[in-house]
Amino acid sequence: MADVYASLLYFCRLVSRSNKVALTGECADEIFGGYPWFYREDLLAVEGFPWAGNMEPRLMLLRDGLARELDLEGYAHRRYVESLERMPRLPDEDGAARRQREIAWLNLQWFMPTLLTRMDRASMYSGLEARVPFADHRIIQYLWNVPFSMKMRHGEEKSLLRDAARGLLPEHILHRKKSPYPKTYAPSYTKLLKDALRQILYDASSPLRAIVDKGKALAFLDQPAQTAHPWFGQLMAAPQLIAYFIQIDAWMRHYHLSV
Repeated sequence: MADVYASLLYFCRLVSRSNKVALTGECADEIFGGYPWFYREDLLAVEGFPWAGNMEPRLMLLRDGLARELDLEGYAHRRYVESLERMPRLPDEDGAARRQREIAWLNLQWFMPTLLTRMDRASMYSGLEARVPFADHRIIQYLWNVPFSMKMRHGEEKSLLRDAARGLLPEHILHRKKSPYPKTYAPSYTKLLKDALRQILYDASSPLRAIVDKGKALAFLDQPAQTAHPWFGQLMAAPQLIAYFIQIDAWMRHYHLSV
């Protein structure tokens, strides 16, 4: 997740200077229904993983033949269907409630492990022991049986968790609007990324050139960076997509991979 990972790594490094153990809030959004795909109608209607419904940004820079051969859309759909086939269901549940339970299941199976791995790697690398109380299997199992209508009341996400913390937190924190983990909006960061990817595209030794269409990528870099309409989760816009391809190039070089 590009700068989202880097910012967390830096944050853990700062915390570890004065603390060796810390509590983190991972998994609260997954089990209390804090993500927008739990309640936004356009995301509820996605026939697939709701945080990655738009496959086009993943394909638009790839070589045409490779994109057809990989069949990323077919692969993602198969994994999506396989996941839902394993989900425990309630016989009398339908409509939005059924779909929200499906999204909760997909979050537990796919999205949550990604965030837990991210926190574990960033914290341990920094010498910080991160404890994740919301990942306790007992609270996850209990909340699995709580309908989403009880988790979001009066238009406030995670209202059940906020009610549980009433009297323990100041009111302005208790009802603070959810804000995704920070990413970089600085134009200088986008320029650095564009310059780095452009250099990779002109490097004949880059393994990325076997995957990415040089002409498509250069045309993409010449366009203004789009910061809206994330292509993954809530945070991954055009600058993060550029960083993603830079990371693929570095990964392939490190492990001496080729296509």
